[in-house]
Amino acid sequence: MSSNAPTFDELLDGAGQSAVHLEMRDSYAVDYESAHFKEWRETGERSLDPPPDYFTDWVHLIERTVARGVTVRRARIVSEPVTEYIRYEHAGTPINIAAGEQVRWLSRRRASDLALPGNDFWLIDETVIRWNHFTGDGESSGGELSDDPATAKLCATAFEAVWQRAVPHNEYEIH
Repeated sequence: MSSNAPTFDELLDGAGQSAVHLEMRDSYAVDYESAHFKEWRETGERSLDPPPDYFTDWVHLIERTVARGVTVRRARIVSEPVTEYIRYEHAGTPINIAAGEQVRWLSRRRASDLALPGNDFWLIDETVIRWNHFTGDGESSGGELSDDPATAKLCATAFEAVWQRAVPHNEYEIH
């Protein structure tokens, strides 16, 4: 394992076939979106077109990744009733979808019998894992890279199990 994780640009630009992302937290507190989250809390509205400034680079990255034929899927395991942050995230998901990501949601109750890794991750071409580490308060505490075949298989199996049970974004109702 390496603690020097590549940037997301490097990671996704290197993908040849697939990039999957499993999110399992009910709240994230990343600095770059704090002002937008605060605005959403006050107004209940989320800017989608154009996307918020912090989202522009991500949109371009996903668009060029998908344009190369790479399938990008994101699955989110959430507690219900959902947190305020998940409501905010759900409201912004049309940006991910418009960029080319496929997004599904799974109630944590429906994931109880699944073997899941202990951290959020990206899995690239079923071989390279980028673990996303967070503090207890949801702030990013960096990434970590692994290419261990057994761990990559665990992540691929876990993601596919979640994906099969999860509900596509346009069908998922916030509870």
